[in-house]
Amino acid sequence: MASWLMHVRRFWVAGVVLVAVLALLPFSFHAERHLETATRVEGSEAEIVQQNLATRFRSPFVDRVVLVIQGLPPADSPEGEQALTTIVAALRDQPGVSGVVSHLDLRDPVFLGKGGGTFVLIGLASTDAPVESLIPKLQQLAGSLENRLRGLYPAVKLELSGELPLNFDIRKASADDVRHGEILVIPATLILLLLAFGSLCAALIPLAIGELAIATTLAIAGFMAQRWHLSILVQNLATMLGLGLGIDYALLMVSRFRDAICDGCPGPEASVLAARQAGRTLMISASTVAIGFLALLTVPISEIRSIGIAGVLVAGMSVLLTNTLVPAVMALLGPRIDAGRLPFTPKLDAQRMERVGKRWRKWGTVVVAHPWLALVIAGTPLLLLAWQAARLDTSVPAGDWLPKTAESVQALHTLEQMDRAGVVQSLRVIVELPTDSITQTDAGWNAIDRISKRLAADPRCARVISITTIAESNRDNLSGLSRETHRSFLSSDGHAALLEVMPATSVSLRNQVDWVREIRKTGAAALTGVPGATLRVGGIPALNADYQTIIGDHFAPVTALVVVGTLFALLCGFRSLFVAVKAILLNLLTVAASFGALVLVFQYGHGSSLLGVPGGTGSIFPLVPIVTFAIVFGLSMDYEVFLVARVLEARRSGMSEEDAIPEGLARTAGLITSAAAIMIVVFAAFTFGNFLVVKMIGFTLAIAVLIDATLVRIVIGPALLRIAGDWNWWPGGLATTRRRAQ
Repeated sequence: MASWLMHVRRFWVAGVVLVAVLALLPFSFHAERHLETATRVEGSEAEIVQQNLATRFRSPFVDRVVLVIQGLPPADSPEGEQALTTIVAALRDQPGVSGVVSHLDLRDPVFLGKGGGTFVLIGLASTDAPVESLIPKLQQLAGSLENRLRGLYPAVKLELSGELPLNFDIRKASADDVRHGEILVIPATLILLLLAFGSLCAALIPLAIGELAIATTLAIAGFMAQRWHLSILVQNLATMLGLGLGIDYALLMVSRFRDAICDGCPGPEASVLAARQAGRTLMISASTVAIGFLALLTVPISEIRSIGIAGVLVAGMSVLLTNTLVPAVMALLGPRIDAGRLPFTPKLDAQRMERVGKRWRKWGTVVVAHPWLALVIAGTPLLLLAWQAARLDTSVPAGDWLPKTAESVQALHTLEQMDRAGVVQSLRVIVELPTDSITQTDAGWNAIDRISKRLAADPRCARVISITTIAESNRDNLSGLSRETHRSFLSSDGHAALLEVMPATSVSLRNQVDWVREIRKTGAAALTGVPGATLRVGGIPALNADYQTIIGDHFAPVTALVVVGTLFALLCGFRSLFVAVKAILLNLLTVAASFGALVLVFQYGHGSSLLGVPGGTGSIFPLVPIVTFAIVFGLSMDYEVFLVARVLEARRSGMSEEDAIPEGLARTAGLITSAAAIMIVVFAAFTFGNFLVVKMIGFTLAIAVLIDATLVRIVIGPALLRIAGDWNWWPGGLATTRRRAQ
């Protein structure tokens, strides 16, 4: 009777969850438009500079793009000026354009690039939608202008670049990677599930749960993105983890159900039994995964917090769907779970299940008989690989890692050929004087002129543009400057000035970051000669510097949170100190080994050409280690929980440790290898996209799962269980309650 009531209650809960999921599904298709590609580092100096430009300066160029122009007469020729006038006039009439600066406004040689090309700086402002939404309209306008001018100038070419267009094109590359990844993953996953279950019906259930977990996560993230800043990486991570975790969890539930059916249980009873046995294991597993992602929410960077939110949502939705919809579907199917059986596949029965587990039981017996030898053989290569992780370099990778086919990237390469790429990567330095007005006192004017010349003298600098350089160091020339120029380079109170410091094209991103730190360390007082003067550095190089610093400062606290939180969850789940500590140490080994593989392949380029990154990247994006640590730690715990839970069940049933370990392997090793194979396929598919950050994350996760599901959980873990003996379950792991006994 109690079993029947539980069965009815589960159907009601499953019905409510199904209705909610169906209601959310349509919104998942529109989530992408609410996700951002811009990186936000909360409270960083780069962000403060941007806020000051918007509030104190009221600059029309807080957000800006660069229109790169080729194929016209030189901008300083009458014919070139006439063509440029046509372009500038059309830009000024475009809704959302807050300012336009070209060679027509500033007769500065910076606008005259090598080969006769030029560029126009376009300021953007939008109150009713993200500024990024203006990019497609500007691209359309550039195409229209190009067509108008082509009759006179057949070689004319107008392209947009800058931070906003680059982010816009990265969004498109991210969306394409997701689509291509799913196209590769879903057929491969279905094949693996068919091989694991031998039945189409059983194989489709985990795949459906994975897809539903992705859709519901994206829908909820889309709603959240309307209120908070969420990164486009949510889309990639939700897809990777949704397929991985959703399929993993449903795989365990279906496997437990099939075991019960083999033992002769009717469908409803087998469903309740599977939900009771697997449900608790899944809750422990999902909690360890969620802990890693929750720790990421402590990092004040929009991308990393977005990944944390996506991970928590995916883990929560995967375990919810698996514990509600899957048992209800299985109860309805009963023995028909084996429908659509593959040709030459024997029918599901107890004998077949026993044969499948026999080879793993035999393997477990070998490991139990020689635990120290197993540790040495499996542990040595892992320790060697983990040692490589000490060489991890988390500076910004050198080289061209942006999507090559994107218009904004091609325009950036054009600027490099013109020797004007610094206009995109400029350092935006705000200098503030304590008392002197910059335009009304000689002391203030001379201070800005002095720092402008000192920065311009640096060999890393291509050009400095400031209020003094525009006026050619003569304060009397200020009267001829436009109001737009004043607002761009001088604060409304007259005490702060903006210096646009353009790095030379030959200066790498890493050197730009070093330069930012050097300027900040030197300080305004030394550079201006004015005691009490202050400066702040913004722009893309400064954002990269702040990004690296914050991640470096938060890596240790995030690691500690993940380790302590996971330890607590395992102690609550298994009531065993040794099991919890062993799992933590094995996970740290898995993470270190996967980082070592990342260093060898991506950083040093050993085999990286197979992943479309010939020669390697020289370093690893700062985001990758902290994110993959949080993800790998949770994912690796899945298989530990699956295995240890079965060994503990065997011990509670009265088996000795020597017999329980092979029994646990016999019951879970096939499941672990099938689940791991699916996860590896899912993660590996994303290493062939165009988004280098996602490539690195996908590769690290795939390697971590491969290591964890083979050497760690099938060899090292069982060997350590055997060595510890009954101490595995101290202090209360083997204790049973009357309710469990019943």
